[in-house]
Amino acid sequence: MALALDPTKIPAHIAIIMDGNGRWANQRGLPRFAGHRAGVQRVRNIVEACSDMGVQALTLYAFSAENWKRPRAEVDMLWRLLRFYLRSDLADLMRNDVRLQSSGRVEALPPRAYEELRSTERATSRNRGMRLNLAINYSARNELVDAMNSIVDEARLRGKLDKLVVDEEMVSRRLQTAGLPEPDLLIRTSGEMRVSNFLLWQIAYAEIYVTDTLWPDFDTTQLLLAVQDFQKRERRFGGLSSGSGLQAAAAYESSEEVADEQLEQEIELSIR
Repeated sequence: MALALDPTKIPAHIAIIMDGNGRWANQRGLPRFAGHRAGVQRVRNIVEACSDMGVQALTLYAFSAENWKRPRAEVDMLWRLLRFYLRSDLADLMRNDVRLQSSGRVEALPPRAYEELRSTERATSRNRGMRLNLAINYSARNELVDAMNSIVDEARLRGKLDKLVVDEEMVSRRLQTAGLPEPDLLIRTSGEMRVSNFLLWQIAYAEIYVTDTLWPDFDTTQLLLAVQDFQKRERRFGGLSSGSGLQAAAAYESSEEVADEQLEQEIELSIR
């Protein structure tokens, strides 16, 4: 399957909503912890597969700002798993030249998890391969609010608040994904048909791929199927395809000529 992919159409940036750990565990009569642990193991495979494929950036929705509502024991366990992943996979990140970064209000993480995250970011900061962006304590709405506040604060400090005009580029530069290409492909596992407050600005033109496969079962084959589906799509970004665009232009010009003739006839009749 990998050999069948078009290397010129590999998504520059893949974003994944990793969903289904709990259901995966429930289906097997296991505690939710087992599902999250299996999900962490799957992360390793997908990160390496994306790196090998030539993906420039991979964003994984690891922990949303809403996930704090879960039971305290489960949340604490998720932070232990994060620390375990960062510590145990650092060698693999270095070997694959992957640079780790994060999005979200990570300062609110427990101190040990926060320090482990920052330590891994520093250790991989000189890597020049794929960028692995972990969305942790992340909310797209919070991200946009933070970006807007940053714009307003900068304008106030420069004494230009009364003349402030916000444009798209100003917002994009202040997002936590600044410097990354916008996602070409958004994958959601477990079959849920929603984006769950994830990269709302960045996925404006992303191709969305939803699979019923639960995250712990989302292996390299499933990833290749998603990319294969992506490569079959025609991305028009609000325009028309090349062929239909030419046809539409010709049809428009023809209809315009007919309209002009009809208008001339109506003017002549009105004069008479």
